[in-house]
Amino acid sequence: QYIILLLTRAMEELEAEKSACEEEKVRYLGEKIPPLQISGLDMEELQNLVKQMHGKIEAVDEERYDCEAKVYKNIRDINELKLKVQDLGGKFKKPALRKVRVSADEMMKALFGAKTKESMDLRSNLKSVKKEDIKQEKLTMEVGDWRKNVEAMSGMEGRKKMFAGGVQ
Repeated sequence: QYIILLLTRAMEELEAEKSACEEEKVRYLGEKIPPLQISGLDMEELQNLVKQMHGKIEAVDEERYDCEAKVYKNIRDINELKLKVQDLGGKFKKPALRKVRVSADEMMKALFGAKTKESMDLRSNLKSVKKEDIKQEKLTMEVGDWRKNVEAMSGMEGRKKMFAGGVQ
């Protein structure tokens, strides 16, 4: 019962507010815009009146545009400030991360659990290369006679070998 009374009272106030707003609008327009008196005016005076109206319309449009630009700028600034407030309110210190040494076996256990049966010792799987072998390969590559290769590949015979895939 009490809620119904409140709602009816609110509706009455809302309608009174609307009517007051309409009356204010009519009063304001009556002050700003005098009634048109176009009777008895010749063509030139009508054209001047239209030009004056266009000038007033342009001035009002510029003012409206400026106001809209200010409103949009203020809204954007308000949103940026809200974001800054949220960022400042939600700040927390990140802990310094420690460097942890984990072997491959431990990492595999952590990733896959106890599923991995074989050991993943990566260093044992690497190919061992002796320094002497590397030096020997370099010497054999350098010692090869380059003149043989040039003479074999010169002329049309060399071109045929290149295209046939017989380059050696």
